[in-house]
Amino acid sequence: MIRSVLVANRGEIARRVFRTCRDLGIRTVAVHSDADAAAPFVREADVAVHLPGNSAAETYLRGDLVLAAAKSAGADAIHPGYGFLSENAEFARSVIDAGLTWIGPSPESIEAMGSKIRAKELMAAADVPILEVDPATATARDFPLLVKASAGGGGRGMRVVEKPADLDRELAVARSEAESAFGDGTVFVEPYLPTARHVEVQVMADTHGTIWILGDRDCSIQRRHQKVVEEAPAPNLSDATRDALHTAARNAAKAVDYVGAGTVEFLVASVPGQERDSDLEQRPFFLEMNTRLQVEHPVTEQVFGVDLVAAQITVAEGGELGEAPSGPVGHSVEVRLYAEDAADDWSPQTGLLRTFEVPDGVRSDSAVESGSVVSHFYDPMIAKVVAYGADRRTAIRKLDDALRRTRLHGLVTNRDLLRAVLVDDAFVAGEVHTGLLPERIDTWTAPALTDDQVERLVLAGALAQARLASTTARVQGRIPTAFRSVTSQPRVRRFLVGDDEVAVSYTGSIRGLASDIAEVVSAEPDRVVLAVDGVSETYDVTTGPDWVDVDGPHGSLDLVPVPTFVDPADVVAEGSLLAPMPASVTSVAVEAGQKVAKGDTIVVLEAMKMQHTIAAPADGVVTELAATAGQQVESGAVLAVIETEEQS
Repeated sequence: MIRSVLVANRGEIARRVFRTCRDLGIRTVAVHSDADAAAPFVREADVAVHLPGNSAAETYLRGDLVLAAAKSAGADAIHPGYGFLSENAEFARSVIDAGLTWIGPSPESIEAMGSKIRAKELMAAADVPILEVDPATATARDFPLLVKASAGGGGRGMRVVEKPADLDRELAVARSEAESAFGDGTVFVEPYLPTARHVEVQVMADTHGTIWILGDRDCSIQRRHQKVVEEAPAPNLSDATRDALHTAARNAAKAVDYVGAGTVEFLVASVPGQERDSDLEQRPFFLEMNTRLQVEHPVTEQVFGVDLVAAQITVAEGGELGEAPSGPVGHSVEVRLYAEDAADDWSPQTGLLRTFEVPDGVRSDSAVESGSVVSHFYDPMIAKVVAYGADRRTAIRKLDDALRRTRLHGLVTNRDLLRAVLVDDAFVAGEVHTGLLPERIDTWTAPALTDDQVERLVLAGALAQARLASTTARVQGRIPTAFRSVTSQPRVRRFLVGDDEVAVSYTGSIRGLASDIAEVVSAEPDRVVLAVDGVSETYDVTTGPDWVDVDGPHGSLDLVPVPTFVDPADVVAEGSLLAPMPASVTSVAVEAGQKVAKGDTIVVLEAMKMQHTIAAPADGVVTELAATAGQQVESGAVLAVIETEEQS
C-alpha cells in the first residue's frame, strides 16, 4: 500500500497529482529548485525537499537528487508527472531498484516506446501505418519535411523544412535543441502533412491483462508543434476511423506489455478514396506513444468520469482496473494558457503575475496564483482551463465565457488568441487540422477589443486612479475629484496599452466626473460604471504604483501610466537590439564593426528550453556589441546596436 508519494515534477502537474493523493489519504512530497521555492505546489505538499540550483538539468532532471529526496522525506512511491524524468527508463529502473514504487509503466515499455525511431519500427512490424523518409535520399518532391527529436516532446527539437537547401541547417538546430532539452540529440525526418489532424487515444492498463481504451482526443490546434487546444472526443471522425485508432492503440499497448497510463498519438490525413479520387477518406498514421500521463488528460477525465491519477496509483499498487468506464458522455475542451506574446513570434514572458483568478464553473489546473513569479527557467504554460458541456458547442461557449471573465494581469498571455480560436467558424464546425493556427494567425492575433472598448477601459482606469488620489489625499480630501471652479480644459491622462499610447480626457465639477467618451454613472477607486447609449458597463480596477489593471465586460487591459517627464537614462540608442525576455546567450554571430544584412543572425538566445534568434532588422554596421556567449541577460537588455545607412 502506497502511503507517501513524491512527485518528481513541478507546477500544475505536481498540484494535480497532490490533489488526488489528498483524496486517497496519501502523504505528499514535493521537490523544488531555487526559483520554485515560493511556488504554490511547494506550499501545498505535506513536506518539500530543496534541490539546489535553477535549471532543469541541475534539479528536476537529476534522478540521483530526486531519489535522495524521496529517502530523506520518507516517501515510498514516486510519481513522475510528465516531462522531465517521466519517460526516462533508467530513472524508473533506479526507483524500483531502490525499493520504491514507480507509478508508471515498466522501464522496458519506456525503452521500447521512448525512442520515436524504435517505436516506429515496432508499429511497422505490427502493420500500423507510419510516416518516414530518409533525409540522405530525400528529393525535392518529398518536401516539406518535418525534423523531430527521437527522445523529444512538446515541439522541442522539431523543425519544418520547406526546401532541400535548408535541411542540413535545420537538422543541426533540431539536434542542438534536442540535446539541450532531452540530453539526446538524435533526430529523424518524416513527411510534413500541414493539413492533417493530430488525434490521440488514451490507454490505461493493469498487470492483470486489462486494457482500457478511454476514447480519443483532438489536439490539432498547435503553435510551433506544441498543443494549444485539446478536446474529447475528437470531432468529425468517421466510425471506421475511430475504430481503427482505438484498435491500433490497443495493439500498441499489447506490443510492449504496457502497464499504466499512456497515450498513442496519430496523424489523421484525408487521402483519395479507393473508388474515386474525388472521394476523401480518413487515414491514420502512427506518430508516437507517450509512456506517461499527458498534459491534456483532463478532457478525457471529464467525459469518462474517471480520475486517471487514481487509476495510476491503483495499478502501481498491483490492483485491478476492473470494467472500463462507459462513455464518452458529453464533451470537454481544454486550452493551455501561456505567458507568451502570440503576436511577437510567441516570445515567452516572465515576471510577476499580479492577478490570476479563474471564475467558477470550469476546471483550472494551474501552476501559479496571484502574486506568483513566472521564471524563464521553465515552460511558459501557467494553467490549463477546461470546460465540460452536454455537447461540444456548450463546452466551447462555457470555456470562452470563462476566459473572458478570468482576471489576469501582470504578464502578456495568449488568452485573446485562445478566445479567437474558440469563436472561429472553422473550429466551431470541427474543421480542424495542424495547419489551422498558422493559417489563421493574423486573424487570431488581431486586436480583440475595438478602439471604443479600449477607450472606455482606459477611461475607467483613469477615473479610478483619480478617485484613489483624491480619496487618499492628506489635504483637501473633501474637494470633489478633478474639481476646478473654472474649467478651462479637460484633464488629460495618457497610458501605454502594450506599445500604444492612449489618451483620455475628463472633467470634474460639483456635480461629479464627466467625459465625452461615456456617461460616468459612478466612479470609485476600485469600480467604475460607465453608460453608452443607455447601456451600463461595470469596470473593476486595481491601481498600483506604476500600473492600473482594468477588467470590463468586453475584456481586460494592463495600463501603464505615461509620466509627464521622461528620464533621458531610460531611452536606449536608436538601432539597439533588445533581449525580448530573460535568457542565456547561446552564441554571438558577429563582431563589433562588422557589416550585416537585414535578416542576418546577430545573437542566439535560449529561454524556456527554446532557442530564439535575434536578427538584424536592416542593413548596417554593428557599432556596439554587449552580448557574450554564456551570459545571462534580463528582458530589455541591449544586446547590440546596429547603425543603418539612414542613421549615419
